[in-house]
Amino acid sequence: MTQAQIVAIYRYPVKGLSAQAMADGVELAAGETVPLDRAYAIENGPGAFNPAAPRHLPKVTFLCLMRDERLAELQTGFGEENGRHELTIARAQRHLVSGDLGTPAGREAIAAFVAREFADELRGRPRVVSAQGHSFSDVREKCLHIVNLASVRALEHTIGHAVDPLRFRPNVVIDGLPAWAELDLVGREIGLGGATLGVFKRTQRCAATDVEPATAKRNGDLPGHLALTLGHRDFGVYATVTGGGRIKPGNRLLLTS
Repeated sequence: MTQAQIVAIYRYPVKGLSAQAMADGVELAAGETVPLDRAYAIENGPGAFNPAAPRHLPKVTFLCLMRDERLAELQTGFGEENGRHELTIARAQRHLVSGDLGTPAGREAIAAFVAREFADELRGRPRVVSAQGHSFSDVREKCLHIVNLASVRALEHTIGHAVDPLRFRPNVVIDGLPAWAELDLVGREIGLGGATLGVFKRTQRCAATDVEPATAKRNGDLPGHLALTLGHRDFGVYATVTGGGRIKPGNRLLLTS
């Protein structure tokens, strides 16, 4: 276990849009997500999300890769300078739109772009939504998603082609564990850098994992393949932060309980 370590850390500032690598590491707080992970979402109208009384809603309330694979065509950047939450969107390296998601004007600029680009996928006028401290995760708990590279390699071997780990939307990618050993961490506490995390649930996969991030094309039935070869559709685990601290690539994974 002591040979396992973090190889990458990611967050997804806008649910369904591309990952942002946290190469310098990140400070975790107990009971929280990676800061600003899924802090925003694009509501697939009409307005079911109430920012004044935020609650967990099904992923299909929002634009999401499970149904809207064309989201993967978009390359996004996210900056926090001077208190701004500046989202930039490009396709094929061509800038398309920018907006400060912390302002009504910035949110409207992004919503107007989505309304034009995803007209066929929308049920109504899209809306960029957020609420202080809320994370638009697929699960109710505030948590991190951990993916094991050895399991990715094992999946590649059985499925017969390369599999991008970002298909699984990880917050933390680890390497050095045997394939599928992460699934046995459920109910255990682990140390990562200066933080401790309690692993509480396997991640049951949906059709979002069929979308190849580099091409935005559906490429195979990964959940079906997992069920056929392993007898379940689980890939990766969820963990809550039980003790805050800084984590960064290179930190060892330690089993503490």
